[in-house]
Amino acid sequence: MKLAIIGQQDFGKAVLEAFLARGDEVSAVFCAPEKEGARPDALRAAAQEKGIKVFQFKSLRAPEAAQALAEDKAEIGIMAFVLQFVPQEFVKIPAHGTIQYHPSLLPKFRGPSSINWPLIKGETETGLTIFRPSDGLDEGAVILQKKTPVSADDTLGTVYFDRLFPMGVQAMLEAADLVVAGKHRESVQDESEASYEGWCREGEARINWGTHADYIHNLIRGCDPAPGAWTTHNGEKLQLFGSRKHLVRTFGAVKGKIGEVTAVSASSMFITAQGGQIEVAKGKLGSGKKVSPAELGIPVGAILGS
Repeated sequence: MKLAIIGQQDFGKAVLEAFLARGDEVSAVFCAPEKEGARPDALRAAAQEKGIKVFQFKSLRAPEAAQALAEDKAEIGIMAFVLQFVPQEFVKIPAHGTIQYHPSLLPKFRGPSSINWPLIKGETETGLTIFRPSDGLDEGAVILQKKTPVSADDTLGTVYFDRLFPMGVQAMLEAADLVVAGKHRESVQDESEASYEGWCREGEARINWGTHADYIHNLIRGCDPAPGAWTTHNGEKLQLFGSRKHLVRTFGAVKGKIGEVTAVSASSMFITAQGGQIEVAKGKLGSGKKVSPAELGIPVGAILGS
């Protein structure tokens, strides 16, 4: 098939390479312009290396963007990790329209941080959706979905890089084949089941040691590796990674005060929370590097977040 890819970064590059590897023609790539000082966009660089036309419009609402896609005459548009708003007059240009990847089981977890929030909220299952982009945020008709279980110790990194990334690349190929062959089905999303979550950024990633250990554990793993759940030590930002939880079922049996570091070794640090303790394997203090707990220099008895 002849297709145009709209996307960016490593996921967009992987989708590009997957279509090319099986002999499809990628006739054009649309990606957002890099910000000043940012590293080169992986999708743009890969496309240019392969001699594929690359367009970098500040807005895909621009008439020039629609004109470029129309002149390209692609059979289908493939949206692979797109942060720009893409209007309907653009997505409907290809003969078979456009399909989009979203890393959650729509209509749940619409929005830009849809991998973080299922973990933060303690979901035991997540997945991906290939759907028709609409003018609403992640509201278009669903073409196919893939599910994956989430274990108690999965992190954003393990769920995305080990499963949702490779599964997503293959799902884009599968969905494109179905659409171009006219064998796909489109299901309207059930709005009664819909949820929207905004960005998971620094403000959302701050740890409150007064909350239950279950929630703190989920917050740390849902922000691992990014944006990095954090607290403070002596007024300095401390990001924590590699969380395990140790719950205490007997009232009053929790060791230490809320937020207190009760043990430190080369491989772990234990911090007290409501209902138990959080064990972390790595930390990053201030502008330093991610290191083992022993290398952080935080003593037993320190109260974090105070």
